[in-house]
Amino acid sequence: MTNPVTYEELKDLLAKSKDLILIDVRETDEVNKGRIPRSTHIALGTVETAFKMSPDDFQATYGIPKPAVDAPELVFYCRSGKRSAEAISKARELGYVTARNYTGSYLDWSSREG
Repeated sequence: MTNPVTYEELKDLLAKSKDLILIDVRETDEVNKGRIPRSTHIALGTVETAFKMSPDDFQATYGIPKPAVDAPELVFYCRSGKRSAEAISKARELGYVTARNYTGSYLDWSSREG
């Protein structure tokens, strides 16, 4: 049901997909220490508000188009996978049924990427 994203799958999506929407739900101080390329920062506490915004407001706030509710490659991550799971739960309540979790999250990414 949750269909988690693996490191290998995320690397592949980053390399090949124009449709990937990667959301970092960590806090600003964490993001400032490093992030996965192409990710957009939407802190966990603001996920619900963000995904309830109009497409214009979302674009103006985050600099990317608001994902469609059935976006095929909407992936959330945090530090270790817990907060991103919470974010997905919120997103699903708003109709984003295809949202997926990079369960290894930033700890996995940074350990593999150096």
